[in-house]
Amino acid sequence: MLKTVLLNLVNRTSLNSNIAMQVARYATQQVEPSRMEKTINTVTLLGRAGAEPQKRGTEEHPVVTFSLATHTNYKYDTGEFVQRTDWHRICVFKPSLRDTVYTYLKKGQRVYVSGRLTYGEVKDEDGNARATTAIVADDVIFFHSSSS
Repeated sequence: MLKTVLLNLVNRTSLNSNIAMQVARYATQQVEPSRMEKTINTVTLLGRAGAEPQKRGTEEHPVVTFSLATHTNYKYDTGEFVQRTDWHRICVFKPSLRDTVYTYLKKGQRVYVSGRLTYGEVKDEDGNARATTAIVADDVIFFHSSSS
């Protein structure tokens, strides 16, 4: 069934039939237990730091976290423009990147983050589970203001 759906999808696009057959074949293959299947989990954000970075975690597993704001702009049928802000929790585990972010990132600074999306769970004081979402940063690039 999946193979048929994929073939129909690829046939409706501009891909040639050779590529369509390869896509259908690889997409429907069973993964052997001893082999790891390749997947993609990539996040790219460009926004502004919402606060100074904070050191968290333990001595054995340190992490630096900061919030990042991104905006989505849209226009209503009435002509009114609206900007919606999304806040992202960024976690930096890589030692040299973690230290650089903690030392140099400032609130309000424009920053580019590439990494991966992670989900977790924390328990509050009452033992209730709360879902968490974060971006684990693989790279952070700072943008500096041209006005000094």
